[in-house]
Amino acid sequence: MILFKKQLTYTIGLLCIVLTFSTPCQVHAGNHPGLTETIQQIEKNLDARIGVAVYEEGTGRNWQYHADDRFPMSSTFKTLACSTLLSRVDAGQEKLDRSVVFEEKDLVTYSPVTKTRVGASGMSLSELCEATMSMSDNSAANFILRNIGGPEAVTTFVRSVGDTITRLDRWEPDLNEATPGDVRDTTTPNAMVQTLKSLVFGDTLNLRSREQLINWLKGNKVGDALFRAGVPSTWVVADKTGAGGHGSRSIAAIMWPPKSQPIIATVYITETEATFDARNAAIAEIGEVIAREVTSQ
Repeated sequence: MILFKKQLTYTIGLLCIVLTFSTPCQVHAGNHPGLTETIQQIEKNLDARIGVAVYEEGTGRNWQYHADDRFPMSSTFKTLACSTLLSRVDAGQEKLDRSVVFEEKDLVTYSPVTKTRVGASGMSLSELCEATMSMSDNSAANFILRNIGGPEAVTTFVRSVGDTITRLDRWEPDLNEATPGDVRDTTTPNAMVQTLKSLVFGDTLNLRSREQLINWLKGNKVGDALFRAGVPSTWVVADKTGAGGHGSRSIAAIMWPPKSQPIIATVYITETEATFDARNAAIAEIGEVIAREVTSQ
């Protein structure tokens, strides 16, 4: 059964934990208190529901906490929307330099880039994805959705890469509603990690499109208070963050430590009344512990 409610007790929460990084055949003990204790304490402090998945490319080591529970995607869906567009470019069905013209009436809440480009020559699809990924511009995301076939096109795309969980049902800003128990516009931490793995390290996209996607993710300008605040400054971070109703806050990232294999990590927080800053600090702390665990192995 898919879980939506907060865990009723601390003991029940323990049943949903993989204790440390592991391969399918072996468990590696860590030397630090680690992610388990950190997240349990954060859940208590925020009175939140939290899911985390971490995967180390190359070794296959992984760590999970409530990673198969559904959570609201919020703006982390934008990586998938732009990946859907890139797949169409790879197939010769679309061109990134094609211009999209829009009017002021087409804009929705939070459109910091698109509101400056109304009328005239509009914006290219490449510019719209850059605005979507770097500034989380909601209207830009809607214009991308409009040009790939709507939210259902994102769901169809992720199904094609083996993701049977993630689904996009609505447009911005309605998809951020995040009502507890609503399966619309949700993913699981594990599903998002595996889809990112396919997009960045697999052959779902061609090399040029993979590089473009990574560059858009590296260019995120609204995520400095999350993983980027927690991991060492020597790490390269490519991420997409999200926020929504009922205290939802999220991040889906690929990170390159200087002397270790790349890491894919997702954190989803929801069902809390904690402040925005407190949720940001929680994700930064989780990022810090991920970095410590990875470099200790």
